[in-house]
Amino acid sequence: MNRLTNNTLIAAVWTLAMLSAPAMAADTPPYKVADGNKVDAQTLSGWKTWRSMACERCHGAAQEGMVGPSLVNSLRVLSKEEFKTAVLKGRIEKGMPNFDTSKMVTENIDNLYAYLKGRSDGAIAPGRLQEMGK
Repeated sequence: MNRLTNNTLIAAVWTLAMLSAPAMAADTPPYKVADGNKVDAQTLSGWKTWRSMACERCHGAAQEGMVGPSLVNSLRVLSKEEFKTAVLKGRIEKGMPNFDTSKMVTENIDNLYAYLKGRSDGAIAPGRLQEMGK
């Protein structure tokens, strides 16, 4: 194989790999769940953050909406970055306060996303959760 053909082939393989990587990563859920209510430690931490911040006051105990929108529906369309922006910066015009000054929320934003994404995906049941293996 000549050098030009070899370099073209390498470039094509690299491009294909780079284009496929985000799609493969997107298919891997950010949570682990068994039996609907047993989750990994990080997702459990997200659930505990949800409970501690009393998010159910606006979004409902099952995240299906009340005064605030259904997060079960919202996380079907929001990207992780859009979710983080909405939580941390708020949507003041819609009544959503910002939580970027809450240490618990800022330290657990990825875990909170994992929990709510699991609810949105239908993998995590509403209600009390427990850690896998305990």
